[in-house]
Amino acid sequence: MNEIQLEGFENNPIVKKSFLFALEIIQVAEILEERKKFVIANQLLKSGTSIGANVWESQHAECKADFIHKLKIAAKEAIETEYWLLLCKLSPNYPTVSDKLEKLLELQKLMSKIISTSKKN
Repeated sequence: MNEIQLEGFENNPIVKKSFLFALEIIQVAEILEERKKFVIANQLLKSGTSIGANVWESQHAECKADFIHKLKIAAKEAIETEYWLLLCKLSPNYPTVSDKLEKLLELQKLMSKIISTSKKN
């Protein structure tokens, strides 16, 4: 899965990582649906894929303020995604998601750094 080519974004870590994370969230949501955990599956799918969608959209921002705003939305979606993943992690009969939480933390740190740096420039 790490071999994915995102045309025009191959050298953009936040775009690539958020896209790959969204693909993994889709897989977790499918497992949750198989286990009839529909509400959590839907919430996780929406917030977890929204991170990448907002990062993607930020790459086409009209100005720096728009870029920062879209990344802040992605960061908020990451916080919500963390909530749903923690519920999965701490609930019996839910899939293991510890690796997803680690990847999410990496994304959160990267977004925070980009937002901070963008505000300074």
